[in-house]
Amino acid sequence: MDLQDIVSFCKRRGFIYPSSEIYGGLPGVYDYGPYGIELKNNVAAAWWKHVVHNNPDVVGIDSGIFMHPMTWKASGHLDNFDDAQMDCKKCKARIRADIMLEKYGVNADKFTVDEINQTVQKLREDKVQIKCPECGSTELTEARRFNLMVKSNLGSPTEAITDENVVYARAETCQGIYLNYKNILNSTRQKVPFGIAQIGKAFRNEIVVKQFIFRTREFEQMEMQYFVHPDDAGKVFERWRQARWDWYVEFGIDPSHMRWYEHQKLAHYASAAFDIEYDFQALGGFREVEGLHMRGDWDLSQHQKFSKEKLEYFDPVRNINFIPNVVETSAGLNRGSLVFMHEALKEEQLPNDSKRTVLKIDPRLAPVKIAVFPLLANKPALIELAEKVFRSLNKKHHCEFDDNGNIGKRYRRQDEIGTPYCVTVDFSSTGEQAENAGTVTIRNRDTMQQDRVGLDQLDQWFADKLPVL
Repeated sequence: MDLQDIVSFCKRRGFIYPSSEIYGGLPGVYDYGPYGIELKNNVAAAWWKHVVHNNPDVVGIDSGIFMHPMTWKASGHLDNFDDAQMDCKKCKARIRADIMLEKYGVNADKFTVDEINQTVQKLREDKVQIKCPECGSTELTEARRFNLMVKSNLGSPTEAITDENVVYARAETCQGIYLNYKNILNSTRQKVPFGIAQIGKAFRNEIVVKQFIFRTREFEQMEMQYFVHPDDAGKVFERWRQARWDWYVEFGIDPSHMRWYEHQKLAHYASAAFDIEYDFQALGGFREVEGLHMRGDWDLSQHQKFSKEKLEYFDPVRNINFIPNVVETSAGLNRGSLVFMHEALKEEQLPNDSKRTVLKIDPRLAPVKIAVFPLLANKPALIELAEKVFRSLNKKHHCEFDDNGNIGKRYRRQDEIGTPYCVTVDFSSTGEQAENAGTVTIRNRDTMQQDRVGLDQLDQWFADKLPVL
């Protein structure tokens, strides 16, 4: 499927909608529908279980979206959090320069504005025509800095945003972790080494947003910062690299669809940076879905310098004070949800020459676990029993009741949203038909095989078949 097919599918089946669509939409912002929010919540829960609950030395927080503005001065975002913007003089399109240069075989992801302009000049000297991706014109401006921070103000809504009242919607969630590092040491029994994890929204004033939910102005991050003595940072980094790779594989991503990308040009404070990239065929190839970084002691050192608050840690074993190094794993929740959907969404040719669209997603991530149908919608006895079965199963699993349309169409609807099992209540279930009395039909999404299971055995059957996070 190409990207437009996925966008259309997501809207049609209630996963993802354009934000503010009745007003023409808002570029770079999307709303998650009934099935989209279930999928996203399940991905977040799977990550939280993997990172926090499975690791006694990792705790969670939920920090504020707004933080003291000095946070962003200390972190370097106010001075260095930029993309390079170019403009087309003909059609006035705004262009993100590093993405445009990818089409000319240049990986400019970490280039400065000056390096972007030098690269463009060299390409032109080599007779390469750098064209506007919108209209094809070669009349482009030089690249210039475009700061990605989203400004706001707290206080009177009539006040202009000034240096005195400015605040920023957070550009990343990890800064809230660094600001609470000392609080967690003081209020819990954690000791270095330990990690702090968070899932939350971040905001970036992107130049161009044209890749569906892969790149948006409002998004959610799943981040963990692990605080460690510098001598142990390398070992910890490798452990988390393997763990994060294994997580994607565990939940159904084919390892051949992923790869590691090692950054050669590092931030001045980093000693290693790797991305997990996924082969988004709908986006034209491999794209980053998660980054793992050895950040040194720069983050805590900067906040200690700007806040004047002592953030050193006393190690009673080594009998020294030191500022911990940080090993970071940072994943996009929106991107992660798109990864699992992209991997699982299939079009299959059936033996009768028809086709079906099916979301073969891991049952733990599936928005709905079980769908319950009465065979016919005009038979009160079937409806009554099916509703009873639904209420019983829904206590332990997220279920959906559906009596609309013929049974084949209902199966197809559930296939498309990824429901692993469909339970059909028929005349055998009610005892009106002697054969298989007191049983229901359970259909498997992936194999389309059907089993007869007794009504009194349903709870145990699904307890065995449906894994939990």
